[in-house]
Amino acid sequence: MEFSVIFIVSNMMLLLLSSASAKTASPPSASPTPAPAPAPAPDFVNLTDLLSVAGPFHTFLGYLESTKVIDTFQNQANNTEEGITIFVPKDTAFSAVKKTALSKLTSDQLKQVILFHALPHFYSLADFKNLSQISSTPTFAGGDYTLNFTDDSGTVHISSGWSKTKVSSSVHATDPVAIYQVDKVLLPEAIFGTDIPPAPAPAPTPDIAPAADSPTEHSADSTANSPSSSSHNGSSSYKLVSYGIWANLVLATFAVLVLF
Repeated sequence: MEFSVIFIVSNMMLLLLSSASAKTASPPSASPTPAPAPAPAPDFVNLTDLLSVAGPFHTFLGYLESTKVIDTFQNQANNTEEGITIFVPKDTAFSAVKKTALSKLTSDQLKQVILFHALPHFYSLADFKNLSQISSTPTFAGGDYTLNFTDDSGTVHISSGWSKTKVSSSVHATDPVAIYQVDKVLLPEAIFGTDIPPAPAPAPTPDIAPAADSPTEHSADSTANSPSSSSHNGSSSYKLVSYGIWANLVLATFAVLVLF
């Protein structure tokens, strides 16, 4: 019996030790969930490099830098979600503009002209079909400096109210920057007026002189219509009749003398 008591006490002590060790043992830790990788930052778009390589757009790039508009466009391209669309005239387009048209502008007006060449949003070529259904689209110049677009079977035409041109090629069209080449400088109506320069008028055709009357017909008509010619013809006939009468009288007198 003494053995039984010892056996029972030993088992109870084993059970108590097992439960204590179970409570102190920490549960296995779960594997940590990896944090999502950060989205890659968009590539920085350097507009100066783009316009220097493409082109030739040296004149437009020079105006961008001299007016400090390049900073505005660069910030819009890389620090906003809207992006930017720029219409860039070639150097030959600036050569076609009268020198006085831009040289007489104030610094503020020239800056507005350059700002007028960009939209504060990224537009692909396909987007211009929707823009053509809008009466006017605001530009970076703001206010009344708007552009009108027309999509003609995929060809984008642009009207500034004073000048008209079209998109001739796509230089760069990856969101957030779209750069399109245009054939002419966009001159805003708010600065240059409302009239589009008219096409040169064709040279006037010389007046054709009427053909001169035929000398024969003219002389014949003059003779027929001249009063003096009529009276001359009449007097000649009268003289012939008078000579005939006198000749007959002379012959009759001579015949009478012969008979007697």
